[in-house]
Amino acid sequence: MAKIQLDARTELPPQSADIPPLSAGIRRHLGKTLRSHYAATLTEPVSERLEALLAKLQTSPR
Repeated sequence: MAKIQLDARTELPPQSADIPPLSAGIRRHLGKTLRSHYAATLTEPVSERLEALLAKLQTSPR
């Protein structure tokens, strides 16, 4: 199976009529699973490295 490589100048390939859309139940399940997965990420403290990078961005001239 060949991979399609896209870059900024390439349009996305059109959706195939052979691929059915996801059902409402599957979309709900995916949304619930992703929300629960990322909820833990939002409660974790920010790493020292990320804090240093953010501080550096705030002090750099624009």
